[in-house]
Amino acid sequence: MQPSADTPSGQVQASPVERLKGVTVVIPAFNEELVIGSIVLKTCRVVQKVIVVDDGSKDRTAEVARYAGAEVIRLETNHGKAHALLLGLRRAHDLGCIAAVSIDGDGQHTTQDIPRVVQPVLDGKADLVIGSRFLAKKNGVPAYRRAGQRALDIFSTIGSGHKSTDSQSGFRAFSKKAMENLDFPSTGYNIESDMIAHFSQKGLVIAEVPISVRYEVPHKHKKNPIAHGLGVLMRIIDLISYRRPLIAFAIPGFILFLIGLLSGFYAFTEYYASSKFPFELSMVSTVFLILGLLLIIAGLILNALVAILKDHKI
Repeated sequence: MQPSADTPSGQVQASPVERLKGVTVVIPAFNEELVIGSIVLKTCRVVQKVIVVDDGSKDRTAEVARYAGAEVIRLETNHGKAHALLLGLRRAHDLGCIAAVSIDGDGQHTTQDIPRVVQPVLDGKADLVIGSRFLAKKNGVPAYRRAGQRALDIFSTIGSGHKSTDSQSGFRAFSKKAMENLDFPSTGYNIESDMIAHFSQKGLVIAEVPISVRYEVPHKHKKNPIAHGLGVLMRIIDLISYRRPLIAFAIPGFILFLIGLLSGFYAFTEYYASSKFPFELSMVSTVFLILGLLLIIAGLILNALVAILKDHKI
């Protein structure tokens, strides 16, 4: 269903001097009527334009956001964060903003950090600026989230080729060039990793700045943290398999082949010492050797195909 855009009759009154001119904030939201009003009001004090994409909420998220001063794009059904965010950013670009900022609709992000996040874009130093929770000395991030985030960062770096300290942060700033390169597929909460991989491949400049965050919000995360983390991880692994097949296939293949060689050597020494043929160990060695070779060959072939595709794109 096509979304409908509703523009409020007037924005919240604030001194134009205090606001960032030409900057639009995009807020994807789902069932956030308890906090969306205050978020929009605080954001309107910092920027001149706020767009809330109501992703099929069952409550009054759209109504509250509109009364608070935001332009609301209302989706009748829930499409996921990726769809809502990309829709909002494209709308911001169509309105002619010089830069856009995305923040989450649950109240975890501090609107006072918006100028810091968007400044590298305004200075022409970056196309995508990620607000990192882990650059600040005191970030208040729970230990289990830090551990999970660290794992996702490592896999995201392997998949995208860009090292990030907070690859899953939803607090980001975008240049015009970034908004003109939103032509990539993404679903749900995979948007953050997909965006980094896409922009880095396009040669866009990515930077990070420290931000603060709070987790004591009414609705917290919409998904179970473990299920969310595993879902994002599976998407990143899929990305690695597609873009870096040598890492995804050849390296694991080499490890399996090495295990096969070592177990085969052990089987040979066992037979040499006892004159008894170690059938089970020999079978294990054979299986590992064959699997290892198959993965190495697959990795080399896929890597060649990726190289050919890159040459054709150029």
